[in-house]
Amino acid sequence: MPDLEVLRNGGYRDAGLAQFKLSCPLSSFPLEILELGDTLEHLDLSGTGLSSLPSNIGTALPNLKTISLSHCNFKVFPKQLASCPNLQTAVFRNNGMEYIPEDALPPRLRCIILTGNQLTAIPPSIGHCGALEQCFLTNNQLQDLPTELARCKRLTTLRVSSNRLSKFPLWLQALPELAYVSFSSNPCAALLTNGAHAPRGLATIPWSDVEVQQAIDNDTFLGIWKQSPHYSEDVAIRLFRDSIASIGRDDGSAADEMAAYLAAGAHESLVTILGRIHGHPDEDTFTDEPGSYEGGLVLQRIPDGYAPLSSVLSFDNALVSSPAVGPENGQFDTKTVLQMLAGLAHALSHLHARGIAHGSLRLDTIFASAADAHALLAGFRGATLYAGLRRARVVGQGAESPGRDGGQIGEADVVEKVEVLAFGRVVQFLLRAVGDRGREGFEEAVLHGTWDGFPFPCKPLERGGCCAAPIRSQHHTSRVVVSSRFSVPHGPS
Repeated sequence: MPDLEVLRNGGYRDAGLAQFKLSCPLSSFPLEILELGDTLEHLDLSGTGLSSLPSNIGTALPNLKTISLSHCNFKVFPKQLASCPNLQTAVFRNNGMEYIPEDALPPRLRCIILTGNQLTAIPPSIGHCGALEQCFLTNNQLQDLPTELARCKRLTTLRVSSNRLSKFPLWLQALPELAYVSFSSNPCAALLTNGAHAPRGLATIPWSDVEVQQAIDNDTFLGIWKQSPHYSEDVAIRLFRDSIASIGRDDGSAADEMAAYLAAGAHESLVTILGRIHGHPDEDTFTDEPGSYEGGLVLQRIPDGYAPLSSVLSFDNALVSSPAVGPENGQFDTKTVLQMLAGLAHALSHLHARGIAHGSLRLDTIFASAADAHALLAGFRGATLYAGLRRARVVGQGAESPGRDGGQIGEADVVEKVEVLAFGRVVQFLLRAVGDRGREGFEEAVLHGTWDGFPFPCKPLERGGCCAAPIRSQHHTSRVVVSSRFSVPHGPS
């Protein structure tokens, strides 16, 4: 890591650094950083306690793309960043920030992370950020969102959990790329979240019967559930801690995540909950400090031979090698992909029927096995319980059908429309996996319901629904159109 004293003495001036990071306490911005000039692209001063930036940062660092100032003291978003012509990512987690001036946001901003602040409003000028793709506003004091955000047509991800939103913004339906939304712990959803309880019959598992063996991350572990002196089961252990304030928790609170797990119930394409942990050492410890214990679950361990789809397909659609998931050439066959998608569609339909939006239907939350032609949807960090939101009534019940012929659409319909686009993106990614020879048959099957070889009857996904997912290849472009409610029929329960 760069040293402050070396920086002060000009030791990095001609080093051609593209990245620079300091984490030591700073009373003011070290002006020597500006001498790093046009080679610097990524600047991380998180945890330094800074509260201001120099006025000439944009001219001195013209190629700066990313700035990270988490755990500092910026009570006001620094308008100096608006002068940074190439800044794409700005990260200000946990600053106690209260205000963003008009026109303070960089013009080419693609990602802004403002988790864990005290913001009561977002300026309308955010609508000028036409390149904005990801907006993280979790754990603030927002009562509404500016309608100007609807101008950000490239927005794919919006996180607004743990705020004060009394209404779900219907105008989100105008965002054509929006596929990942979470809004748990807001007045429009909080009553549902707080009312979620363990399903009837769920086992209570003493902590003393669980043996932790390996940490996957800070909250997830592999271990053993000792059900009797003669039988043990390999399991996953998920501990939920109130960690919104920690780096990396931008989706929602641990309590919301656990509530979604409990409300989801059982499905063959969801990771199964085996029981709820009782008697954890931190169970009776009540504190307002970040990281306080909220509960724990024992989960099905994802079987050997399953791996995240992100290990087969990267987010830029490039194939990567993963023998554990796909054939040696890195491709699935059409039948396997269709069976995986059918299972995922059933799982999402199951969640929607329970008023749960997954919020993170991405390649890294889908674990697949080509040998079993099966996929598991995992993780509820971005989930929201939305069953209390209004849904448009269908024709014949006093209202027009949602989204057609000028009819009214309900908030719940918008939530599901967003989820369907996320599903369409998974379809798009998996087209890369079937290769050119299988792509034509794949599209025919999805559009017309000719899904031969499935263990249950299928019908085509509806045309003309609320959402159209583009499917592009090097040779042609087509569209798979799906309705706001998944029309793939229910498989075996």
